[in-house]
Amino acid sequence: MRLRPPSAWLIRALYAIGFGPLIGRLLLLLTTTGRKSGLPRTTPLQYEEIDGAIYVASARGAQADWFRNVEANPRVRVRVKSCQFDGTAQAITDPSRIADFLELRLRRHPKMIGAILKSERLPAAPSRAQLEAYAARLAMVVIHPD
Repeated sequence: MRLRPPSAWLIRALYAIGFGPLIGRLLLLLTTTGRKSGLPRTTPLQYEEIDGAIYVASARGAQADWFRNVEANPRVRVRVKSCQFDGTAQAITDPSRIADFLELRLRRHPKMIGAILKSERLPAAPSRAQLEAYAARLAMVVIHPD
């Protein structure tokens, strides 16, 4: 059985009513500019903060709408915990860099990331080769605050 994340509207609503500091420990709101519409598009995503930058990965790889929006326009707005900031997003599809990110997430959140890996038919403690093979299907964005 695949883990079902909370719906996007629920996460946005929880942020709107003041629960950002609580759910913001794992989820942020990323606002991109729609590549076709030009309108703001907000997506809740899991993230990691590493050396002052925000890292988010796309389980749908480079086909995720939010990722394609970042490729078209790297200017983004992030809402995390009780903070909001503008930044520039860098799209990354290199499996080695994404595997590095997955290794870090696995160290920080072994149960949660282990469950995600298990849902992808990977062991909870995959080898580097297994992580890189999995990472080849993913995409990642690094957001540098202004």
